[in-house]
Amino acid sequence: MSDTIQNLKRKIGKARTLDSVVRTMKTLAALNIRQYEEAIRSLDEYYRNVEFGLAASLHEERQPFRDRAVSGKQTIPAIAVVFGSDQGLVGQFNDLLAEVALAALKRLQGRFSVLSIGERMQQRLSDHGIRSELLFDVPNAVSAITPLTGDLLSAIEKIREREALFELYLFYHMPVSGELYQPVSKRVLPLDESWAHEIMTNATPSAKPFPEMPNGAETTRWALVREYLFVSLFRACAESLAAENASRLSAMQRAEKNIDELLDEFTRSYNERRQADIDEELFDVISGFQALDDTTKHRNL
Repeated sequence: MSDTIQNLKRKIGKARTLDSVVRTMKTLAALNIRQYEEAIRSLDEYYRNVEFGLAASLHEERQPFRDRAVSGKQTIPAIAVVFGSDQGLVGQFNDLLAEVALAALKRLQGRFSVLSIGERMQQRLSDHGIRSELLFDVPNAVSAITPLTGDLLSAIEKIREREALFELYLFYHMPVSGELYQPVSKRVLPLDESWAHEIMTNATPSAKPFPEMPNGAETTRWALVREYLFVSLFRACAESLAAENASRLSAMQRAEKNIDELLDEFTRSYNERRQADIDEELFDVISGFQALDDTTKHRNL
């Protein structure tokens, strides 16, 4: 009986240690969500300025990007950037996004290159026969997003050197509220008529006139396009990281609940067994006292 009690003590100690680790990870996930959300909000004003600059450069041309328009029958190569995770304890985070990316890639009729962020995402795609051309590590802080974005832009630029015209898709999770998130499939390129129309619709000022382009619309526009791509990639990465930590927070909350239930069960079993042990000892004491009392009475007789 005492060995069983000792085993329960060890189990309770291990469960409490694990509970402390889970609580720490839950706190870190909550803090990470906040810093990534702040990084996303910090982009809003800059992104609006980039869109406004693009709209101004397009406003100076009557038929922007006509020579780059993609016909309905034309198939062009595509680049898919898929943001996943390097670490576990994120539930269905990678599986859900891999399904969305795989479905979208199957619909593409042309050739495509895949840039994976995160080993676990690369593995999910590889399991379905999709080979990643490049693999990038997942940033572990806001300060690491900018270098990753620069590396992605460099990789995209190298592919652009091989292909005069291509599509660029971003696949990532976007946080919705609290611990909820949803997969996103976003077409960023090519710079065609539909892209220009979207920019003009989103950024056309209601009262203020467009600024002038002293260096020429073409030169200014391509400088702004790179900033547009930078912001799009940075935002996708930051939102993916916020969603990843939201998924981890949810997983840690479930783990914490399970550990608390297990601790209650271990504690209850420990108390029951300890009480049984105490009762047995008391029974032995009482039995011994009664036996001694009977012996004394017998001698007196």
